[in-house]
Amino acid sequence: AVNITAALAVKSLMQRENLPGTLVLWPGIAEELLATKAWFTRDGLFDDVDAVLFTHVGDNLGVSWGPARGTGLVSVEYSFGGVAAHGAGDPWRGRSALDAVELMNVAWNFRREHLHPLQRSHYVIVNGGDQPNVVPSAATVWYFIREITADGIRENFDTLQRIAEGAALMTDATMSRRIVGAAWPRHFNEPIAQVMGRNIAAVGLPKWSEDDQRYARALQELLEADEITGLATELTGVQDPPDNPVSGGSDDIGDVSWAVPTITLRYPSNIEGLPGHHWSRAMAMATPIAHKGVTAGAKVLAATMLDLIQDPELVEAAWEYFREEQLQGTVYEPFIGPDDPPAIEKNADTMAQFRDQLREFYYDPSRYGTYLEQLGVAYPQLERP
Repeated sequence: AVNITAALAVKSLMQRENLPGTLVLWPGIAEELLATKAWFTRDGLFDDVDAVLFTHVGDNLGVSWGPARGTGLVSVEYSFGGVAAHGAGDPWRGRSALDAVELMNVAWNFRREHLHPLQRSHYVIVNGGDQPNVVPSAATVWYFIREITADGIRENFDTLQRIAEGAALMTDATMSRRIVGAAWPRHFNEPIAQVMGRNIAAVGLPKWSEDDQRYARALQELLEADEITGLATELTGVQDPPDNPVSGGSDDIGDVSWAVPTITLRYPSNIEGLPGHHWSRAMAMATPIAHKGVTAGAKVLAATMLDLIQDPELVEAAWEYFREEQLQGTVYEPFIGPDDPPAIEKNADTMAQFRDQLREFYYDPSRYGTYLEQLGVAYPQLERP
């Protein structure tokens, strides 16, 4: 919503004022799978782009430059093939693919002790067999391997690969792998970030109502946040690079940031102190909090787009930083290969399961002024009616 609103506003101004330039909107598909932007970058979608202004929901209005907080990653599935057999009648005739998965996981968990403290790694077994009385002939485990540097990611990925090969050897199983997603550690552009910082200061945080603050504090109390602060009232602004590396999440905008000068604007449509990837993170999305945050973000983004369009020296400075600072000592080599296909089928079953159930909740702006009105929710509804 931030990007589309800003692009429409800037397009109108460009037409009115006869400003030259091209705006490009591209879809952030499969963001939580980190399964798109590395492929976009590999296939040259940004080759003729001067700058990328990315956005991400947050709880304040801010931008950063330099090496970002968080990690890069490789998302990879390992599939093992065995031989089916009756689990009680003749198990000696079987070769368990699930045994290979379990041995791989055990080995990786032992290896964790000897990994850098800032690495993060996690896995789920996406296929563990059919039922207990059948020796599993197929099993798959899905790993996220994260580190703060590209070299660290490659080293840990190589270790994981050897462990998978060893698990296959121990169980007489076959093994194959496929890359599901990838994200280089992010590096953001200082000249663009500083200009955006001035626009952030000019726009400022939204004017939160008392209902907004009550709602935010109620959610923080319900989820036992460390501090009950409500919504942000002081700007984050421009964040300098951290003095020491900080581990955390990943975003495949990292690959884009190594192809073209890039920044990420975080806009205040969420509530501080709530657990990540949790239902509570969706609670603000249908409220005035999100609408106000998106509007503030769109204003900042539009102003920065106009700065880039009207100031060739800013574009030149952005590329000078990119070439002379960011790329010094670093050669971008994507974690995906030239023939790795995107995992376009991921979550297809889940989407098919819920798509029809969600239709009745689609917002109908022709009948309702707000989504909360459509839901029959009297904001701020702090307790179950």
